[in-house]
Amino acid sequence: MREKIRKPKVFMMDLWATVPYYTAYISRALLVENVNLMVGSISYYLDPDCFSSRGVKVDPGLLDIVGKFQLPRLLRRVLKLGEGMVNLLALSARFLVSPPDVIHVQYLPMLKWRFPLDLWFLELCRKRGSKIVLTVHDLLPHDTADTYTEIFRDLYSMVDGIICHSDHIKTRLVAEFSVAPEKISVIPHGPFFYDLPELASNKALQDIPIEVGKVVVLWQGIIFPYKGVDLLLNAWQKVEAISDDACLVIAGTGSDDLLQQIRAQVESLDLKHVNLQLRFISTHELVALYRTADVVVYPYRAITTSGALATGLALGKAIVASDLPVFRELLTTRKNALLVDQKDSANLAGALIELIQNPVLRGQLASNVRDMHFGDESWLSIARRTTEVYERYCWS
Repeated sequence: MREKIRKPKVFMMDLWATVPYYTAYISRALLVENVNLMVGSISYYLDPDCFSSRGVKVDPGLLDIVGKFQLPRLLRRVLKLGEGMVNLLALSARFLVSPPDVIHVQYLPMLKWRFPLDLWFLELCRKRGSKIVLTVHDLLPHDTADTYTEIFRDLYSMVDGIICHSDHIKTRLVAEFSVAPEKISVIPHGPFFYDLPELASNKALQDIPIEVGKVVVLWQGIIFPYKGVDLLLNAWQKVEAISDDACLVIAGTGSDDLLQQIRAQVESLDLKHVNLQLRFISTHELVALYRTADVVVYPYRAITTSGALATGLALGKAIVASDLPVFRELLTTRKNALLVDQKDSANLAGALIELIQNPVLRGQLASNVRDMHFGDESWLSIARRTTEVYERYCWS
């Protein structure tokens, strides 16, 4: 009788809950696929049930306290750092005795520091025999130019395997960071929040006033300069000059400076139909907004991957997006989206006006998006392909 192959023991590493929803959804799917998985994360302070509501138990090492309380920003960061260092020490002691076969890294929050303790932790685990797999959510930290290029080049060289979400990013890893192509696996990004109950989402919308009878256009996400909110507001001025039939909802939070810039731009452009929800948006509110929206818009200047786009696809929305290589791997203009020049507000305005005035086209695009079948099956496919990556490095 052939000996049964032992399943690799995997440690999913997102110790500061930096990408909590991605970690939660992929972990749930891996557990469904019977992967021997330990999820290393603390509770996400903005959504303490992020993991438990999806059947995922976290094990940060020793402490999981800071994320369970709403604390002032500076105090939370200081305490989170202390908690993170204690957890790294605890995990180091445990893995010296019994290291996992694979450490699947989602994020290294200390990487940019002079003392990157999380990177040293990985080096220790490698010496104990663990294979390191890294998911690349961002090639480099956003809006930092080339400041950290060499640090990330060293990281990409050090790990055993890399997962990225598009062929375009694989090409850039090879060309810009000299990563061997055979080291890279392209596995798409899955959707978020599609699984939340519709009734709870509808109740959440009661706290967000939406103009009745108008076509609802939605921008949602964490606000960074590269996501093009300023470009969208310039385009919206052109929309309002042509049509009074739509309202724009901008929902999300970011730095205080960026939020103030957005408020000032809305005022200076004298925009009448812009609903600013510049705060943390709960998952139920977020899904309610997506389900209410007639059009979702992604006017990004650059992108590595987009969970927001995956959510729009999962919820079957008509989409306007920048004509970027990563988006083109999922979107085809006039088939399941309208793609626009990422630098041209007039081009963006024209696409929005066309969808606002053409409900038939909106319906066709949304129908074609629904035919892509994003949802649980997407994550199960992602989990199966991720498992193949683990096994390749464990048993090669």
